[in-house]
Amino acid sequence: MEKVPMTAAGYQRLEEEIRRLKNEERPAVIQAIAEARAHGDLSENAEYHAAKERQGWIEGQILELEDKYTRAQVIDVSKLNGKTVVFGATVTLIDEDTEEKKKFQIVGDFEADVKAGRISVSSPIARAMIGKSKGDTIEVAAPGGARTYEIAKVEFK
Repeated sequence: MEKVPMTAAGYQRLEEEIRRLKNEERPAVIQAIAEARAHGDLSENAEYHAAKERQGWIEGQILELEDKYTRAQVIDVSKLNGKTVVFGATVTLIDEDTEEKKKFQIVGDFEADVKAGRISVSSPIARAMIGKSKGDTIEVAAPGGARTYEIAKVEFK
């Protein structure tokens, strides 16, 4: 079984999402199905079919998230150090064309949220950074063409 790397914060968010689905979403959809059944003929009952579809989606999400939870390899970023980019590192990049600074933390696939500055370890930019150090230059294929960045800072927090 392949391990799923994630930070401690990501593991906690995964745990909370599973709890929310089981304790809030699942009972709500069961209630919706019961209410729709009370309306009579199920063959033409759109509310019933929508609730059943939602129930299937929720159960699928629970199974998928529980699978990730059981295969999780939690990495405590606060205990990492060094000058090389690895999983969990927070990296400051400088775009060599625009001089714009960008800051990203390399996290597991489940935790990725580009707007929050968290990128997946399997993303092209993260793969380009892994193993590099401050001062190194990386090139990343982007939709608008190749982009070149300089690694300005590597930190673990």
